[in-house]
Amino acid sequence: MSFDYDYFVIGAGSGGVRSSRIAAQLGAKVAVAEESFMGGTCVNVGCVPKKLLVYASHFMEEFHMASGYGWNVDDISLDWSKLIKNKDQEIARLNKIYQGILDRAGVEVFPERAVVTGPNSVKCGDKEFTAKYILVATGGRPTIPTFSGSEHVISSNEMFYLEELPKRFLVVGGGYIGVEFAGIMNGLGSKTTLSYRRDLFLRGFDDSMRTFIRDEMTKKEIDLKFNSNVSSIVKTDDGLEVSFEEGGKEVFDQVLYATGRHPYVQGLGLETAGVELDEKGAVKVDAKFKTSCPSIYAVGDVIDRVQLTPVALAEGMFVAHDLFGNGFREVDYELIPTAIFSQPEMATVGLTETKAREKFGDDVKVYDGSFRPMKLVLTDSEERTMVKMIVRKSTDEVLGIHMGGLYSGEIIQGMAVALKAGAKKEDFDRTIGIHPTSAEEFVTMRD
Repeated sequence: MSFDYDYFVIGAGSGGVRSSRIAAQLGAKVAVAEESFMGGTCVNVGCVPKKLLVYASHFMEEFHMASGYGWNVDDISLDWSKLIKNKDQEIARLNKIYQGILDRAGVEVFPERAVVTGPNSVKCGDKEFTAKYILVATGGRPTIPTFSGSEHVISSNEMFYLEELPKRFLVVGGGYIGVEFAGIMNGLGSKTTLSYRRDLFLRGFDDSMRTFIRDEMTKKEIDLKFNSNVSSIVKTDDGLEVSFEEGGKEVFDQVLYATGRHPYVQGLGLETAGVELDEKGAVKVDAKFKTSCPSIYAVGDVIDRVQLTPVALAEGMFVAHDLFGNGFREVDYELIPTAIFSQPEMATVGLTETKAREKFGDDVKVYDGSFRPMKLVLTDSEERTMVKMIVRKSTDEVLGIHMGGLYSGEIIQGMAVALKAGAKKEDFDRTIGIHPTSAEEFVTMRD
């Protein structure tokens, strides 16, 4: 049987673009359909613009600290519209780069929504195409619960297009997106509150680091409301009046709900091909990312394994090589490093202390410490850095490394390579540090 395409990819996010490009380079005839912007969530309303806003939010604190180093910085102000305009220009540049990547690879791009109409067929607009294989790489979308006044809140998608900086800002949610935006808006000058329904945010991360980030955010005068939940929101002349279940009301100019994301499968027609979903609505796949329909595959956030851009890239590469090449290394979900661009930022790789003790009991030794980073010693900033290493005593194997503070993400990336290579505590002890740096703390830990 002949097909219009060897490979039809639905979604031009990180995983979809990488998979389609590699498949085309391996000789397949490939098409991609994307209903919104090239690059998906990460490039347009995720990690890239968010990191740009993180950078922007640090400057006020940097200007303030500069006085300790002899700089006189006066008349500081933020031009919000200029920040958003420049951000938009950078995203547009990246959109063109992604388009160029596909064009140079010979991938045909359909800038519209695609719907699966069968095991080997896809419809774009009023045209239907056949394909030997179909890849679903549609990612995820923010989840906002329905409650009285929920129509007045926004998701993280809209955060990047606000016309003005809100003076009073509430973020609801205790995941990394909520924590990051709380730091961003506080740094940019908004009076910021974070509301979370449990007793401590960043669930799933190391408890010591969660407590550390909580304490540091409190120092920055972010109002943290734990065991808190919104009951209703009413729009008034003064703003959005928010009532909390635990009691009390406050007025905000903007309310962000960062309460999770769900796989984007609505209206994709997957049921017509017998593609099964799990209880959370994610596409079910096997070890090679094949769905219950043998000709349809899925990668990235839509399968809800690990919602990280580099993971989607690795999954997309695997599928392309597996279908059209000579195979490729399997995606290894162990020891995936993660960074939270909170303020201060936090990064981690490996087991938390709780998980390590659950697995190895008393055969665990923990090294940790906190200190004031050298960059801040001439300033009045009280921000600290925390480092933590978890070791299995009987084998000297390093099970996990965690860090909160300046440059954590950059430092933990290197630590992840060491752990992936099987580094032991002795290897760290034998390594000479770079002085004076925060990173050297990992090779000087003795207690």
